[in-house]
Amino acid sequence: MTDRSREIEACIPDLRRYALVLCRDRDEADDLVQDTLERALSRWVLRRPGGALRPWLFAIQRNLFLNARRRDARSRRLFAPGGEFEGEAGAPPEAALELRQTLEMIDTLPETQKSALVLVAIEGFTYAETAAIMGVAEGTVMSRLSRARAHLRKLGDAPSGGSRLRRVK
Repeated sequence: MTDRSREIEACIPDLRRYALVLCRDRDEADDLVQDTLERALSRWVLRRPGGALRPWLFAIQRNLFLNARRRDARSRRLFAPGGEFEGEAGAPPEAALELRQTLEMIDTLPETQKSALVLVAIEGFTYAETAAIMGVAEGTVMSRLSRARAHLRKLGDAPSGGSRLRRVK
């Protein structure tokens, strides 16, 4: 196996997790990861020498997702209603419910804020790496992240039509 193959293979679990957050459907996520890997391999010569591989792959994946979303005029939501997303195997049922509720709240964010939040808070990219992936200034990422967090705090504090999960001891 070549060094390039090993480098790319090490990023696949992270790409898959990000694709699941974007698509909320395992089949679509798998297709998106496959398209990402295909694009990366076919455009390997265009990669900046010495540049970090992981942010480059995430940028490709995000752009592929956004392009597909633009082409699909029927889809108005980033997460499909009732989409599939499972937590860790063996996790308590409350954790799965909390995850679903959190994803529903994240789904209410505009795509730009959602991407910034997922890339920084879940994938662990720095502001600079996130800015490069999204093609914006670092200050813009911080602003979008701040607005996303404020929106989520507001949603978490507001009573909603649905019941929020509360742990009773």
